[in-house]
Amino acid sequence: MTPLRVEQYVVGPVQTNCYFAMNDDTKETLVIDPGASAKKLAEILEKEELKPVAILLTHGHFDHAGGAAELAEHFGIPVYAEEHEKETLENPGLNLSGWEGRECTYHADNFLKDEQEIDLAGFHIRVLFTPGHTVGGCCYYFSYQNVLFSGDTLFAQSIGRTDFPKGSASQLIRGIKEKLMILPDETVVYAGHNENTTIGTERMYNPYL
Repeated sequence: MTPLRVEQYVVGPVQTNCYFAMNDDTKETLVIDPGASAKKLAEILEKEELKPVAILLTHGHFDHAGGAAELAEHFGIPVYAEEHEKETLENPGLNLSGWEGRECTYHADNFLKDEQEIDLAGFHIRVLFTPGHTVGGCCYYFSYQNVLFSGDTLFAQSIGRTDFPKGSASQLIRGIKEKLMILPDETVVYAGHNENTTIGTERMYNPYL
């Protein structure tokens, strides 16, 4: 099994968790949700002599996608997102970039389908489509390492907000129950904000489920 090491960096005005998912054997690294501080993240990657191979976006809100283009250009690596999220990325009214004072559009190079399995940096990753926070929100499940990057879908004892444009509480809760709660109890959940948790803990204590 490929050894996975995760580093967490809190970036941007709303304290977003950006993660480095690192292959400890090769130093190949996936950057998940670089919402801000692209220059700082690039400096860390270079200082640690890591080899970024791709950026994975859980969704297209500015606080998760905002630094992706700059980081991708710096290293010459592709950006991935779920196929339904193209509209959110490209529409400032949906990606909420105006909150930072200027409207922006974002992009992805590769759009993924629900349940698609991809191999990056030595990891086998399953894409779990979990709309509700946004229309194309998704989670990335590293099945052999039993790790889930949940973005703003699932939090410790909470779930993502659904009061943004095109949000849906019923969709979000259904997706969490059908896609995430069936994962093993010991699955570690790296959320888009605040602390990490496990699937078992959320199954037992999350009041929204």
